[in-house]
Amino acid sequence: MSKVAKVDLKKLKPYGDIMGDGTVQLCFTLPVEPSPEAREAAIQLCEKMGYDQIKVATMEKAAEGFALFVIYANLRHTVDFTKIHVVKVEAQKRSREEIDEIIASKIGRKLVVIGACTGYDAHTVGIDAIMNMKGFAGDYGLERYQWFDARNLGAQVLNDELLKRAVAEKADAVLVSKVVTQHNIHMRDMKDLMVRAKQMGLTEKMVFVAGGPRVTHPLALECGFDAGFGVGTKPSDVASYIVEEHLKRQAAPQGKAPSRKPAKAPLRKRKGK
Repeated sequence: MSKVAKVDLKKLKPYGDIMGDGTVQLCFTLPVEPSPEAREAAIQLCEKMGYDQIKVATMEKAAEGFALFVIYANLRHTVDFTKIHVVKVEAQKRSREEIDEIIASKIGRKLVVIGACTGYDAHTVGIDAIMNMKGFAGDYGLERYQWFDARNLGAQVLNDELLKRAVAEKADAVLVSKVVTQHNIHMRDMKDLMVRAKQMGLTEKMVFVAGGPRVTHPLALECGFDAGFGVGTKPSDVASYIVEEHLKRQAAPQGKAPSRKPAKAPLRKRKGK
């Protein structure tokens, strides 16, 4: 058996054929017809991105006036993996059975969870994956849990309506799914919801969670939420967090919620403007 080269985490690069070779595959379109000049333009752009040993595997006509490129190249740059810090949700991952047992034994009643795709966003794939019984990637949704009362309100639910329903149904947690992000509409909607929730005195009574393809935990904190989940999140991830957060508040003086302080991730140093 051949000896595997040791990874240098202080100078981490992509892996292709040999450890540390920095090999990557790129795909992009240029708004010009395929030609030798277009090929050279693609190569020069890759050089400016920090790549060596650039090989144009494919140059094809994508449409009238557009050329599609598939390129293999080696990245010059590295990152120090040992210095990377990501602000993320801190909650112990538990199975559905474990979560149900914890709720039954430590809370003694079903937790009411209200979920919706808010504003004028009509994309329910995300909220359905978390809430609906079938779940996502073999991980059952919250409707399948014996000790969650999960209520999926669907799409295009306005912030006022969502909060009114949450109050009327005495929700323990509110889940918000945001897919459309043009002009940062997801952030505006999220911030508006949390301003209204705070004015109604709900931020200490309910756990607020946001999710979506462009949602991160730091972004959710910035918008006033308790937690944020992105692509690939499974229902049990959200369920584990809700239960853990509820228990923390239950143990805190007068059930007071921890302060929502925006996460500060390390600033990235960029060259140029």
